[in-house]
Amino acid sequence: MSSEAVERTLQYPIPAKHALEPPQEWAQLREQCPVAPVRFPSGDEAALVTRYDDVKLVLSDPRFVRNFSADDAASIAEGDSGGVFESEMATSIEGAGHQRWRRMIARWFTARRMLALQDDIAAMADRMIDDMVAAGGPADLKAALGFPLPVWVICTMLGVPESDQDRFAHWSNALLNLSRFTTEEIALAQREFGEYMAALVAQKRAAPGNDLISDLISRTDDDGATLTDAELIATGQALLVAGHETTANMIGKMMGMLLADRSRWEQLVADPSLARTAVEEVLRFDANPGFGMPRYLTEDAEVAGTVVRRGTTMVCSMAAANRDERVFDDPEEMDLSRSPNHHLSFGAGPHSCLGQALARTELRTVLEVLLRRLPTLELAVAPDELRRIEGLAVGGVEELPVRW
Repeated sequence: MSSEAVERTLQYPIPAKHALEPPQEWAQLREQCPVAPVRFPSGDEAALVTRYDDVKLVLSDPRFVRNFSADDAASIAEGDSGGVFESEMATSIEGAGHQRWRRMIARWFTARRMLALQDDIAAMADRMIDDMVAAGGPADLKAALGFPLPVWVICTMLGVPESDQDRFAHWSNALLNLSRFTTEEIALAQREFGEYMAALVAQKRAAPGNDLISDLISRTDDDGATLTDAELIATGQALLVAGHETTANMIGKMMGMLLADRSRWEQLVADPSLARTAVEEVLRFDANPGFGMPRYLTEDAEVAGTVVRRGTTMVCSMAAANRDERVFDDPEEMDLSRSPNHHLSFGAGPHSCLGQALARTELRTVLEVLLRRLPTLELAVAPDELRRIEGLAVGGVEELPVRW
């Protein structure tokens, strides 16, 4: 690819040939065009940053905000609805109230609470593996374990009945739309989800339970104020999308990466104590993360020696930054014992992923249970036959066929 090709406006997300391999443009963008013009699925143009330091700057600098309703902000998705990035529910916990919201919800994502939750996650993973093994192989590990486990976790936290979990899965797909769903389908999902969460909030007000929504209804901030119904509904959406869909897809990608090169899985079977650092490395090495983090620039700023104008919509590729050779030794190699590992997979700054402790707990627990239960696990197809998820803001594989 020539330098002229790098400077042209690229379609974003940048396509890649294989589900587990990065787009070939990443390395050259980092070297030759660290602030690159891109075109979103909507047709609007934006700027892409791919270097570690630049991504960290854009995610941390208060001049770069999550205001996608501005008149000159780029629309991300096709049609009038931008899905998760531009919905009214998503914006109701933005701005000055965001840190207040984080402080009120943070107690549900402490390391101590995650440790207490770990045994329940492991027990549910064991049950799901029992069902998969009883049905016989080959099996789709994503459908049997990767997809249902995180939705069970997040629905349990929210106090959602198990019978409604399939509906939550559909809503999260629609809210993460880039080009897979129509404007009407997205609007319907947003309306249905808002109505469901409003009814759930009303139910929890009348009969509180031992769940996050019930706790937040009665919890007050430093000024004695409680969260509004709109903020409680937005909390449900944020946890559904971040707590279910991203983790569900990361489980599939994690196992795909570890099984694609048999030596990686065998290394973990021989030494399961590597599970913790292995999880951090698959998070860093993930070549199929989805859209990335968009930001809107409120005043002119310099990024990578380039003056970026006010009103520009920027998107951060944390995955490209995670392979920046300026920061990581041998970044194109997966080192399951890599430490330290300061990847940006959970973002940076005031909007870094609040649920990262939960995601790490789920990934590590699933990996430990699979190592214990199915040490002979292997892919049932060649790695290059795995199919990427297309048309959603989150990256993943459509299915992960395995045998044991």
